[in-house]
Amino acid sequence: MEQKLQFFVAGLGRFGESVAVTLDQMGYDVMAMDKDEDVVQDLSDQLGYVVCADASDEKNLNAIGAGNADVAVVAIGDLSASLLTTLLLKDMGVKRIVVKALDELHGKMLQKIGADKIIYSEKEMGIRVAHNLTSPGIVDYIEMNNNITVVTIHIPEDWIGKTLIDLDVRRKYHITVVAIRRQKENFINPRPDMVMQAGDMLVILGDTSSVKEITSRLD
Repeated sequence: MEQKLQFFVAGLGRFGESVAVTLDQMGYDVMAMDKDEDVVQDLSDQLGYVVCADASDEKNLNAIGAGNADVAVVAIGDLSASLLTTLLLKDMGVKRIVVKALDELHGKMLQKIGADKIIYSEKEMGIRVAHNLTSPGIVDYIEMNNNITVVTIHIPEDWIGKTLIDLDVRRKYHITVVAIRRQKENFINPRPDMVMQAGDMLVILGDTSSVKEITSRLD
């Protein structure tokens, strides 16, 4: 059985909390840290492993075992603490570090010290809202680096009752369906013979132009 990814989240403001709680609900192992005792207390019944401590202190990162994480998310609202936490996690050998940047300058600093992905939450949320407003069939929209886009869409009506084999989406549309969301279930890497149903949402990945071609067909 493939080992589940382990995540560490530093900073539990709105963004960090959303990431940590969502990952926990998806069944992943999540370690979380914030120096605000009230925040930690409020989330103690939602997260299995959350501690009140300063993530920019190496002793605290070692104590929680942050170096064992496959992915770390740094969502700290203080610039110096964010940079220091990112550096410490990098030195500890965390494979992938995702950091919420406060502004463009912060983002440039994070790039120089080795952050693997930088999130500009307000800017990216604006992009998502714009796409949702112009195409109600789009549930979520994320533009990644290297011209790759991940989008969550309501299933096109003419796809209902068909399988991925029937649709041959990789050859016809140059996209990959990476997950199917059906009510409260998520089917990651769905089987090619899985029949899609009305109400399904599809998480698709592809180059930006191919994804736009698909989303243009949505009502």
